[in-house]
Amino acid sequence: MKVLVIGSGAREHALVRSLSLDPTVDAVVAAPGNPGIAAVALCEPLAGGVSDAEAILDVARRHEVDLVVVGPEVPLVAGVADAVCNAGIACFGPSAAAARLEGSKAFAKEVMSVAGVPTGLAHVCTTAGEVEDALDALGAPYVVKDDGLAAGKGVVVTDDRTAALDHARACLAKPDGRVVVEEFLDGPEVSLFCLCDGEMVVPLSPAQDFKRVGDGDSGPNTGGMGAYCPLDWAPPGLVDDVVARVAQPVVDEMAHRGTPFTGVLYVGLALTSRGPRVIEFNVRFGDPETQVVLDRLLTPLGGLLLAAATGHLGDVAPLRWSADHSVTVVVAAADYPGTPRTGDVVSGVEDVPGAPDAYVLHAGTVIGENGLLVSAGGRVLSVVGRGASLAQARRKAYAAVGAIELPGAHHRSDIAERAERGEVTVPG
Repeated sequence: MKVLVIGSGAREHALVRSLSLDPTVDAVVAAPGNPGIAAVALCEPLAGGVSDAEAILDVARRHEVDLVVVGPEVPLVAGVADAVCNAGIACFGPSAAAARLEGSKAFAKEVMSVAGVPTGLAHVCTTAGEVEDALDALGAPYVVKDDGLAAGKGVVVTDDRTAALDHARACLAKPDGRVVVEEFLDGPEVSLFCLCDGEMVVPLSPAQDFKRVGDGDSGPNTGGMGAYCPLDWAPPGLVDDVVARVAQPVVDEMAHRGTPFTGVLYVGLALTSRGPRVIEFNVRFGDPETQVVLDRLLTPLGGLLLAAATGHLGDVAPLRWSADHSVTVVVAAADYPGTPRTGDVVSGVEDVPGAPDAYVLHAGTVIGENGLLVSAGGRVLSVVGRGASLAQARRKAYAAVGAIELPGAHHRSDIAERAERGEVTVPG
């Protein structure tokens, strides 16, 4: 079959890489893609960006693709999957109505309440006065979330009430601005991707990502600075528990509402002293967790995504996984996550040490006017290392990072370090 992947980040590079390894996939097309993706797939431009449904359909029809895989959340919330499905092409990704699980945190809370999903207490606020009351009711640490999409940067967790209120006011200033003020959830965080076909749920391997920009979880939130998989410290039965208490009830509730969920439900969890609690839902593969999860997945990806898109997950054999560990480290541009510097030459990505167990996935890169690879975004590269142990995977990832040159770049040096040391514990 032929597959079209929508997006241009490291997540999409990871998807394209895995799809190209599937013997049932004859060709992979990416739109718009990036220079790294172009090395393994045909890249097509999208005049109106990733939410340009007509341009996406034009590419899909010209290449006679059998499946469209939508990577980012913005086109899903905008209804790109609806347009693709209405054109008679299978699409891995939820409808706009189902994508509200990510597009509105207030909506997600409502669905969780009806479905009996364990999550934190929350107040939906539309005025600064309501926010102040919610902050006082729930206490510090304060958790304030922009209700809408914010590219992973709409959440503030702080002990500073003024900072929490300032963030809320900035969110409320947007058109139809709303914020969700939540109770703080203790315990380590886990990301679990669940493939869904509208009725059935098939979980992937859980991972952990690192949102803060600096070592020791310091500094502001980012889109994600690294991740690792598997989680040797996770409680036995965690995945089955989350499917039974979270993913399946949500999929059932969405079907009951007449908006069945097809695609990947990203369950962001905190493993608290009271058990797992949902922090958030996303309706697409997370970045950078996808990079490590797909690195370990042995089951061919194309057939798996097609089964989800066409309502046939029940026909899929149990998933197969590598016993190896995988770590990814994000190389970010100068000044990220503020206003990142772009246009700097990137070198050393082609021949990193440790290949094939270490490799580079492109995110914010383009070919400059001089024909050289240059930075074009905040998160420029995701560097993946695989090994028989977490320590070995970390060594390979960081050795590869050390071989890359990008002026002003920065990365976290402690991705998966506490897990390697056996210091990650679950309360209670």
